[in-house]
Amino acid sequence: MTEALNTSSSAGGDAKQQRGIQSLDSTGELLSALVSAGKPLLLRDLAAAAGMPPAKAFPHLVSLQKIGLLSRDASGCFEAGPLAFELGLIGLQRLSPTREAEPEIVDLAVTTGMSVAMAVLGPLGPTVVRLEESARPLHVSLRVGTVMSLVNTAIGRVFGAFIADDVRQGLLLQDSLRLAGVERADVVDAAYDERLAVIREQGIDTALNKPIPGINTLAAPVFDHTGSIVVVIAVMGTAGSFDSDTHGGAARTLIAATQRLSRRFGFVV
Repeated sequence: MTEALNTSSSAGGDAKQQRGIQSLDSTGELLSALVSAGKPLLLRDLAAAAGMPPAKAFPHLVSLQKIGLLSRDASGCFEAGPLAFELGLIGLQRLSPTREAEPEIVDLAVTTGMSVAMAVLGPLGPTVVRLEESARPLHVSLRVGTVMSLVNTAIGRVFGAFIADDVRQGLLLQDSLRLAGVERADVVDAAYDERLAVIREQGIDTALNKPIPGINTLAAPVFDHTGSIVVVIAVMGTAGSFDSDTHGGAARTLIAATQRLSRRFGFVV
């Protein structure tokens, strides 16, 4: 009996600890509405977006202004305040792109049935740091630690499209050292520059049957809050086993995943 009473008491204590403050829940709804809008809002618009009357919303907004989570511009619109920026920067500084991308990579492999690779820009160039094999592993030479060509691989071209010009030119001089790399930097011509321009416009690139015959790849970038590319994620499958068009289903799934990660890292289009 005593044991049962203790269990009941403990359960009751946990329930009390988990009970929230209703007024703060309403405050949270206003903050969520402002984030979803992605721009400063007037009182009436912010209240409507949060689904509450302006008279109810206003006291919450006044308190949020007092503590610095919100501020109000000259036109009367509410926007993020200095405390919100400080909290956001703390959160961004703690984020690890490769760690945060892990769940997306696993989910991509499961939902697409394809192998998924993640690469970062290392000292030698675009380097694979994560490889999630599909249920039907591909027999390819790609491994963790493989450094990819900036010219002849989708992963490398995506990096090439979004890194600074001087950085790209320096890396191109060493492209022969990489997987499927070119022997001389002077083979990079106007066609390569045009390909990079298309990648910037579409946000994705594809490699069909090369550098690995019989394997198709789609690759897309992830950006951080500064707009810098931090990782590239690629999905890979045997030729003909999936729609490898840059506007196809696999491409849309990949882009959705990379855009979610970019938003998480503070990137705003």
